[in-house]
Amino acid sequence: MAKLTKPARDQISATKFAFPKQRKEPLENASHVRNAVARFNQVKGVTDAERRAARKRIRSAAKRYGVELEESISLIDTKKGRIDGAKL
Repeated sequence: MAKLTKPARDQISATKFAFPKQRKEPLENASHVRNAVARFNQVKGVTDAERRAARKRIRSAAKRYGVELEESISLIDTKKGRIDGAKL
């Protein structure tokens, strides 16, 4: 995956990010979707609501680009010990 330059990143619509307010984790292709899944729990400074919304965006983008997600990877919030609201 090629690294996005600042000008290229600025050109991407906010709706194409897992965390649009922070413009973190772009979801514009399959490679970026896989990267967003891998880095999901590393994103700091977001609320639980923003994290839930990001999960939905990542799932939607994964479906659009044909990326298979293992539920345990895409849903686990290791910091809270939960899977989408259900305790582990």
